[in-house]
Amino acid sequence: MYTNKLGYYFLIFLITAIFGLSAFIFWPFFGACVLAVVFGVIFQPVHNKILQYTKNSRMFSALLTTIIIILVVITPIFFLGMQIFQEAQNLNLSTDSQGGSNIVSTITAFTSKIESTFPFLKNITIDINQYLRGILGSLTQHFGDIFSSFAKLFANIFIFLFTLYYILKDGAEIRKFVVKLSPLPDRDDNIILNKLALAIHSVVIGSLLVAVIQGGVASIGFLIFGLPNVILWGIVATFSALIPGVGTSLVLIPAIAFLFFTGHTVQAIGLFIWAALAVGLIDNFLSPKLLSRGMELHPQIVLISVLGGLMLFGPLGFLIGPLTLNLLFALLDIYSHVTKPTN
Repeated sequence: MYTNKLGYYFLIFLITAIFGLSAFIFWPFFGACVLAVVFGVIFQPVHNKILQYTKNSRMFSALLTTIIIILVVITPIFFLGMQIFQEAQNLNLSTDSQGGSNIVSTITAFTSKIESTFPFLKNITIDINQYLRGILGSLTQHFGDIFSSFAKLFANIFIFLFTLYYILKDGAEIRKFVVKLSPLPDRDDNIILNKLALAIHSVVIGSLLVAVIQGGVASIGFLIFGLPNVILWGIVATFSALIPGVGTSLVLIPAIAFLFFTGHTVQAIGLFIWAALAVGLIDNFLSPKLLSRGMELHPQIVLISVLGGLMLFGPLGFLIGPLTLNLLFALLDIYSHVTKPTN
């Protein structure tokens, strides 16, 4: 205990300064660490099950669980990403000399069909070829930028796996350390950590899993009704499913319109029915139940937190947004009990 106020304030200054410097050091790997915590919480039951077969060997169990995550989650994502990159690179931006159809020529025919259906649009037409070349060229360039940063990518993967291993191995000790370090009562710390764990389960299962299911169902529809680049647009549909209030309609509505105005009326009707029944039922019935499970937040607040998180943090925002709101409401709940007058 410091009796000298100057020494106490200097200690607080040092802690604040070093904490800020540490934050800058860890910030490039913030996303990898968040994902490691999320995967550690989600796969904790698997880790506990493996512990029973390894005679409580935490090191071996954590290693086996990490290998399972690599095989079941990371490897499929890697090959899927390579397939997406290949489809993006294979987008033919020039006119097919043999008379076949490609993206530019097909969409040019699509816009011509719209102009013939709605003549008043002829006065506001643009050079669709030049416009699409710019958009798709920019898209391909960004894909190249992403996959060219191999050093950063592998560094994040390494930090993710390294952090995940130690979260699985030493999760109980880390939790005890956090509770001990916090100035709040241990009961309140445990309430906060338990609510965050519930929120992680709810968001991952209710948001990400539903988005993956919707993207997969949309991809099946694209395949059945003849849209090109099924995997690429299926992934786009998966990401759009994470956007509250918009969902897969961001991809499905243009796809249906594309089929209709290019003369594939039967396929357009079929994809519309598919989207309404298969994708729509998942969005309206499965998603709200899973997303709200374990989270004592109003659905509107959940949606806003997901959307705001996506806008602020990018793809990880669908996790960070709801988790932040859950932490806030947990703290407010504790505050209300602390400040409530006792009789």
